[in-house]
Amino acid sequence: MGDPCTESNSMAESDSKPPSASKNGKGEGGSGHSFFTWFMVLALLGVWTSVAVVWFELVDYDDVLARAKEFRYNISEVLQGKLGAYDADGDGDFDVEDAKVLLGLKEKPSILVERRAEPESLVEEPEAEPEPEVVEEMIQPSHAEEAAWPFPDPVEEEPVVLEEVEPEGEEEPVEDEAAPEIEISEEQVEEAQVDWESELEGEPEVAEAEESAPAEEDEDDSLSEDAGENQDTASVPEGDDDVYGSQSMDVESEIQAAVPLPELVEEDSDSEDHTEDAIDTIGEIVEEAVPEETEELDHEELLEVDQGDEPTREDENPQEAEEPAPAEDQPVEKVLVTAEAAQEQKPKEKVKKKKPKLLNKFDKTIKAEIDAAEKLRKKGKVEEALRAFESLVQRYPQSPRSRYGKAQSEDDLAEKVRSNEVLLKAINTYREVAELPDPPADLVKTTLKRRAERQQFLGRMRGALATLEWLVQLFPEDISLKNDLGVGFLLMGDNKNAKRVYEEVLAVAPNDGFAKVHYGFILKSDNMIAESIPFLREGLQTGDPGTDDGRFYFHLGDALQRVGDSSAYEWYELGHQRGHFASVWQRSLYNVDGLKAQPWWTPRETTYTDLVKTLEKNWKTIRDEALSVMDPSRGLFVPEDENLREKGQWGQFTLWQQGKKVEKSCRSVPKTCALLDRYPEATGCKRGQIKYSVMQPGTHVWPHTGPTNCRLRMHLGLVIPANGCQIRCTNQTRAWEEGKVLIFDDSFEHEVWQDASSYRLIFIVDVWHPELTQYQRQTLSPI
Repeated sequence: MGDPCTESNSMAESDSKPPSASKNGKGEGGSGHSFFTWFMVLALLGVWTSVAVVWFELVDYDDVLARAKEFRYNISEVLQGKLGAYDADGDGDFDVEDAKVLLGLKEKPSILVERRAEPESLVEEPEAEPEPEVVEEMIQPSHAEEAAWPFPDPVEEEPVVLEEVEPEGEEEPVEDEAAPEIEISEEQVEEAQVDWESELEGEPEVAEAEESAPAEEDEDDSLSEDAGENQDTASVPEGDDDVYGSQSMDVESEIQAAVPLPELVEEDSDSEDHTEDAIDTIGEIVEEAVPEETEELDHEELLEVDQGDEPTREDENPQEAEEPAPAEDQPVEKVLVTAEAAQEQKPKEKVKKKKPKLLNKFDKTIKAEIDAAEKLRKKGKVEEALRAFESLVQRYPQSPRSRYGKAQSEDDLAEKVRSNEVLLKAINTYREVAELPDPPADLVKTTLKRRAERQQFLGRMRGALATLEWLVQLFPEDISLKNDLGVGFLLMGDNKNAKRVYEEVLAVAPNDGFAKVHYGFILKSDNMIAESIPFLREGLQTGDPGTDDGRFYFHLGDALQRVGDSSAYEWYELGHQRGHFASVWQRSLYNVDGLKAQPWWTPRETTYTDLVKTLEKNWKTIRDEALSVMDPSRGLFVPEDENLREKGQWGQFTLWQQGKKVEKSCRSVPKTCALLDRYPEATGCKRGQIKYSVMQPGTHVWPHTGPTNCRLRMHLGLVIPANGCQIRCTNQTRAWEEGKVLIFDDSFEHEVWQDASSYRLIFIVDVWHPELTQYQRQTLSPI
């Protein structure tokens, strides 16, 4: 620090100037000298006081300066941003002159009019704004001060701010003039406050919308969870069939999945009116049908061209059948048009459908308790939900909705713990719901349809059929229930009654696609090939729910092949595009994804070289035992019964079927069975067979595919004529040799000709696909 004396002298010199410059006409006599002396004393005292304050850090000057600067800026922004809107004379601030103009005491300068015209262009062209963030900073503080400050129209405010608030030097005059601005603008306060409040009127609506959004999300989540429940039970993974339930592998065994069950909606909302609105758009009965309609409509679009071309190929010009119109050219436009039309029709269909009435009058009085229990179930707290519904049933034994919730909880628990015993309890509880004195009709329908599905899942086909007949009796006008009943008969193998049901449906609903494809399937099963084609084709083209199934593409293509119509491969291609077939050639329906797929295999590729060597080494022993049982009088060889022959005779003698040994047959050929007992990849193949196959001259086997990609098929030649016996797999044709093994994947299309002069005898051994895991081999369902 410098010398105090020097500092005092310099301060004295600098401070002595003001008195000398402001004598105010006074004389410079002794009184003037005395005043100067006292001034110097006070100045020195002030200097030393300042030094003491700084030296001992009595005041944090940095903080004080920062606060002062912030206060100055805030005041400047407020005054310039808020009161600047009342700048009437165009000088960039609000002062007395502006007040005079606003009060009508002075005319508004004409220059201001020109300046006001410029900001409007800025409003029209937002891109010209240099700093949009500045506006946001000015708007944000306004919310905190809206009670104290009136806010003008933002259209007028923005241009002034963007154009005028630039140098900081103008801020101090604004502070000096703040007082008169406030006094003068009181008349404007009320008007501006009214304008500001009118701008904020929309905010409560936004808040209400935000509050209602979570409720709608919760409802959507609960609906999707409930929809997922039925999807899980409708399509059970193949790998779990033997662990939980025992589904039949009949051709129609999975078609019931195409008929969606209505699900529960009503309990998700707080009031019935709100529920009604939700169900009209996303209710579960509608929700189940909509996804399938979407898929089927896409399919309808793809087939629309074929519908117009088929009659030409079959009737008018058979020569053009070999050169069908490209399926990828014309359908594209029609697909788009149909899709748009379908999208327009879907909302209309949703509006027409009514929400399911799942609550009777009594259940409405306990709706809050039912909703609480249902909320637990949809959150996955199955055990807690079951206890809650059991408590409701105990307290309100006549409540249909409570008992239905109990059945659903038991159903969910059975799925969770993989228990058939628990599922049987759910099936019984579903029945109890329908037997109560006053259940709503929609609840009865939903309950019994679910009960039939679960019975079919357990393989209780007769019980499911009884439930479906009960439904048809209760609701005779419901076509969909009759369609379900037809499927029930098919699952029982009762094609006659199934045919009767679908004839009844088509008599009242001739365009029902579901009935058409099933009726066509029945006709084809009865070997009425040509008659089945129009029903299968037209049914697929409707795109109705339940028609987009690989079986119908499979059987339509097969029927077309048998009548010599090459458009079969167009339908196979469509089936492939729809995801039903792995390819046009590989059309098996019971598949495991990801397995290596090729038509022909070598022993090394299969990894079963030891089995192949054993077969080829002992082929004469196997042949001799076969010849010993070929006597027609013994009747051991049974004619092929899968309707695969166009002509001729084809007999088979089975030793293993679906992984189970036929003991009676093996007693006739003990050496052959003893050889195979060592190879579980063959004897344990639940999706295959081990059998002798004899084919007489003049036999032709239609092109066909096996049911699954989970197996490979070995053919050991035993008695092979020199010429005329061939097998084609895809586009490769081969011939058998005695004592040699051919291996192919019969999920690919294959065809057989026997044009020799004597019989052909081979030994067929199916083995697991080598890429299947041990767990998959144990859990896959038999075929």
